[in-house]
Amino acid sequence: MSNLNAPESAAEKILPVLTPENYYSVESNIAYVSSSQYKDFVGTTGKMGCEAAALARMHGELAEEKTTALMVGSYVDAHFEGTLPTFIAQNPEIISSRGATAGQLKAEYKQAELMIQRAERDDTFMRYMKGDKQVIMTGEIEGVPVKIKIDSFDEVRITDLKTVRSIAETFYAKDLNQRLNFCEWWGYDIQGAFYREVVRQNTGKLLPFYICAISKDKTGTVCHPRIKVIEVPPIKMDEKLIEIKSQIRKIQDLKDGVYDPIRCEICDYCADTEVLDGPISMDMLMGEI
Repeated sequence: MSNLNAPESAAEKILPVLTPENYYSVESNIAYVSSSQYKDFVGTTGKMGCEAAALARMHGELAEEKTTALMVGSYVDAHFEGTLPTFIAQNPEIISSRGATAGQLKAEYKQAELMIQRAERDDTFMRYMKGDKQVIMTGEIEGVPVKIKIDSFDEVRITDLKTVRSIAETFYAKDLNQRLNFCEWWGYDIQGAFYREVVRQNTGKLLPFYICAISKDKTGTVCHPRIKVIEVPPIKMDEKLIEIKSQIRKIQDLKDGVYDPIRCEICDYCADTEVLDGPISMDMLMGEI
């Protein structure tokens, strides 16, 4: 007997046509899995995912905090997209409104300007940034609808722009007992696998994936941005695509309500929404470390 309340399969759903205006909408995030959403659910090599937090974020119940670090990155992104005037108009708080600096960019965004200028002085960096900006494509992985938005695409390569605290910074992964570079820690190898596969489905070409990274390095109070063009090795993306294919069907099932999400009990969302069901033993506290 069929289950009349069973969720629709991905193939039965009417998917929204994606545009720059609706790409990040709740409707779009429910309909498609992006690389960022995948990392929210599953995690990266060094960072744990949280299914409960991922679902809350997907439904718009968990907004990303508008930090200065995030805004500086968005400022740099907007410059290379050609949308900086719009970004400034939508975020007037980045302009000083008092004192001798009234009407000028605040210090953090003056630093962003120096980062942009450093990148634009380098011919190699700018060559890898050539191409169409913010290219949206959709596809399927294991029957699950997926979406990507490419920073720069020229039919020869796929390039993503990243602003980072330091290109040389490493992160300790406790479960692996080793340090990881920023690409592994933030899952940019996963992003590369997503992008390369969806581009292949749309163009028939298996293209390389590069990260154009600009750092926020300083010596004292003086900004000295560092730049690198980083290729994610194809073999690494092959490995990550295998992992994606093994996990993405479960993500769709979680989105469809087939399974209840698992709480990581570590992230901020779990801290904010935890409901106690009684006391715990003192001995259990070590599990929180």
